Amino acid sequence: MSLYCSVGSVDTDLSMQELKDLLNEGLAKLGPRQKVLAVPPDQSREHSRAGELTRFAWEHYGERLKAVLPALGTHTPMRPDQISHMFGGMPQELFRVHNWRTDIETLGELPASFIEQQSEGKLSYTWPAQVNKLISRGGFDLILSIGQVVPHEVIGMANHAKNILIGTGGSEGINRSHYLGAVYGMERIMGRAINPVRNVLNRACDEFLKELPIVYVQTVVGRRQDGNLAVRGIYIGDDLECFLKASELSLKVNFEMLDRPIRKAVVFLDPSEFHSTWIGNKAVYRTRMALADGGELIVLAPGVHEFGEDKGIDAMIRKYGYRGTSATLNAVKENADLAANLSAAAHLIHGSSDERFKITWCPANLSREEVESVGFAYGELNAMTRQYDPQKLAHGWNQVNGEEIFFVANPGLGLWAHRSRFEGAA
Repeated sequence: MSLYCSVGSVDTDLSMQELKDLLNEGLAKLGPRQKVLAVPPDQSREHSRAGELTRFAWEHYGERLKAVLPALGTHTPMRPDQISHMFGGMPQELFRVHNWRTDIETLGELPASFIEQQSEGKLSYTWPAQVNKLISRGGFDLILSIGQVVPHEVIGMANHAKNILIGTGGSEGINRSHYLGAVYGMERIMGRAINPVRNVLNRACDEFLKELPIVYVQTVVGRRQDGNLAVRGIYIGDDLECFLKASELSLKVNFEMLDRPIRKAVVFLDPSEFHSTWIGNKAVYRTRMALADGGELIVLAPGVHEFGEDKGIDAMIRKYGYRGTSATLNAVKENADLAANLSAAAHLIHGSSDERFKITWCPANLSREEVESVGFAYGELNAMTRQYDPQKLAHGWNQVNGEEIFFVANPGLGLWAHRSRFEGAA
């Protein structure tokens, strides 16, 4: 077990050349590799710098890098234009598509007793460790799992084994892990590196992935004073240490603890990154612990045109809506279709405020009727954008026509909380 690179601090600002050099130094320590698979995220994690790192790895290994498998999880496959935008001039034929319903192999199962323990008795089912067959049967002598460690709604801090077991996982593993996180409580998990969902993935990693040649490349990305992005750290290793070091830095870089709760938050979703409420509800997840009771969250979403990126999940969202924890748990008990799509049920819980604050969605390509039918308030995008112009707002507190608002330029890059709510959530 080794840590091949550990560089980062709250003030570090790595250039692309420095990032490339550090990656090359780390890869050199691995020794010769002849058949390499890269597993980066998709365009919804573009700011991770995983696109550049994957390209650097391709430049390092040349023809020995045989394939790239974006860790889609349940997301829509990347289009050729998205691949070229994120990964530059890499050959398109290198890229494979992960199908979470059909392309997987189950390597083993964790017992129901362990899930019952982790869920505090609320759940009792086995958990299958599932991965794409390309990972388990591809014969690679190096699997580079590339991504960003950042606060996450399901697993506390994103990445490491999640990139493999969820990003290239199967429907049952994804469903059951997401539901565990939702039932345990999002606000007890977010921003915490060790929690029940992470415990499940760590144990599965130890029991079922240890024979696979996986090396993790983890970045931490934050904002400079001028609002632009900075790579604050890179950690490369083949065990949990690189993740824990990245998580420690991410909490310092990506977690903003506020002195007072937010009465009105405005979140902008970059249209190149966010196309659905499935991904775009990061606006809800990442700000919910900062929002005051009775407050409002306004989501400006010029690229959003659907609820779920998967057609089956889109149908579940349209049918059951974001009605809150209690209603969703009851719907799971009473409806076989939702019970068979537990990741959708978990998402419905995560995306609701449980009537604690108002959520106003302003999508370009969903109608008022569609938005209101799933339980959100509707705002007309052009009118809301004129009132709260993301080009004129600074990240954080702003005054708009005498009204105080808190602006978030990209919810995927951080976590915001009022101190009392975070400290009371554990």
